[in-house]
Amino acid sequence: MYLIVGLGNPEPEYSNTRHNMGFDTINCLAKQTKIDITRSKFNALYGSGNIEGQKVILVKPQTYMNLSGKAIREFRNFYKIDLSELIVICDDVDIEKGKIRIRKKGSAGSHNGMKSVIQELATEEFTRIRVGIGSPEFKGDLINHVLEPISKKEREILDEGIFDAKSAIIDIIKNGIDNAMNKYN
Repeated sequence: MYLIVGLGNPEPEYSNTRHNMGFDTINCLAKQTKIDITRSKFNALYGSGNIEGQKVILVKPQTYMNLSGKAIREFRNFYKIDLSELIVICDDVDIEKGKIRIRKKGSAGSHNGMKSVIQELATEEFTRIRVGIGSPEFKGDLINHVLEPISKKEREILDEGIFDAKSAIIDIIKNGIDNAMNKYN
């Protein structure tokens, strides 16, 4: 069983921001696979279904970004999910807009949501898909960059990354992470 988690901020005012690439990817995946994400448990919205013959749980934590790891830990413990079947999706300022990067493990970098996940799981050994949002024009403007609304033109570019992240998740489930890394990185 795969636990697939998108990181984001649940408040409506953040729905069209760069920091919600994880939520947007989960929404894209849910739409394609017809999985309803309407149930609530462990401070998260979730839904379950099948992708490529595998049972999956899609999760969107409903806490602030820097507390995302708590819901992931609780889902993982409750459903006894192996770390090899956990996929976490988040935004990344160090990746070009519209591009993705898949890793089997790694640090959180400057991402507070990923820091929470690593802290709660006490490991960096889980799959993550980072959706590129590009860096701010001025280094000190990181918070505004990730939380400001996205223009229609930029949304089209970011949607390419969201689509690729969604496709990469399906590829990981179907063909394994190494295949997906070779294809998408």
